[in-house]
Amino acid sequence: MENLQLYSANTPNGWKIEIVLEELGEDYDFHPIDIGNDEQFKEDFLRISPNNKIPALVDLQGPDGKEFSIFESGAILIYLAEKFASSLLPEQADIKYRTLTWLMFQMGGLGPMLGQVYHFTNAAPEKIPYALDRYTKEANRLYKVMDTRLAEVDYLAGDAYTIADIACFPWILSHEAQHHHLDSPDAYPHLFAWYQRIMGRPAVAEVLD
Repeated sequence: MENLQLYSANTPNGWKIEIVLEELGEDYDFHPIDIGNDEQFKEDFLRISPNNKIPALVDLQGPDGKEFSIFESGAILIYLAEKFASSLLPEQADIKYRTLTWLMFQMGGLGPMLGQVYHFTNAAPEKIPYALDRYTKEANRLYKVMDTRLAEVDYLAGDAYTIADIACFPWILSHEAQHHHLDSPDAYPHLFAWYQRIMGRPAVAEVLD
């Protein structure tokens, strides 16, 4: 049994943690949680993720060598980057806090808003024009925020690839399900270039395969 036990599913928030573990080169055991069959509400899972959401991580060699569980994907990214002293969360203060700023951008804005686009586009029992218009416009705005930032730098925190990019990438990966298309650089050229750079990373390819 590996020290790192990942409980997750095939979703953008789940992919984040798989990508960071592959980038770190750390072995882990993967425990699939079938959210379509409500496995996230089972008592065993709720003990490590009381908000009944994936992903969740159990580190058998956590702080002080004791078993430690953690949930919320952003918190897990920070935990793993710090545990393994990775450049994915740089020590230099300005870059570190820029990384955390863009991580919070994903946690508080990009993920929730694109999740709403996906829901009202694909899962809602009826099409609600107000909701579709509201969340699609907000998704467009967020894509533009990223495109504007990436016109200045290669990665969200600057020159370095960090957990901020890992957090945002899976949500952009699902662009077709949100009815946004990044098959060409026409609409968001700098976001498109960033997307292609990350798609080319071996760790990302390993997870997507």
